[in-house]
Amino acid sequence: QVQLVESGGGLVQAGGSLRLSCAASGRTFGNYDMGWFRQAPGKEREFVAAVTWSGSNTYYADSVKGRFTISRDNAKNTVHLQMNSLKPEDTAVYYCAAKHIGRSVLTLGNYDYWGQGTLVTVSS
Repeated sequence: QVQLVESGGGLVQAGGSLRLSCAASGRTFGNYDMGWFRQAPGKEREFVAAVTWSGSNTYYADSVKGRFTISRDNAKNTVHLQMNSLKPEDTAVYYCAAKHIGRSVLTLGNYDYWGQGTLVTVSS
């Protein structure tokens, strides 16, 4: 089992920045690829960004490419999502997720563990 706890959400004006963090506990953090997903009101949960177990590969949704950066620290069992140039359409609950190595990081259904989510609200 892996337990994930997100933090760092909040209210920010358009153009501002937030840094989300996800703390993991349980089994060896370095054995898992990590992802961030988000779910806006009335919409399905969607992929935002992912980083492979070693940190050597990162992936981003087109909508956040160039504005968001995912990173991980395996020594501290944490993964971060730095969000810059935020837009009102980035408003959503953001979820941290972990998956076993070997399946696509882009697919929501491939993730085995999920956090409870943290709300990000971007005002115009």
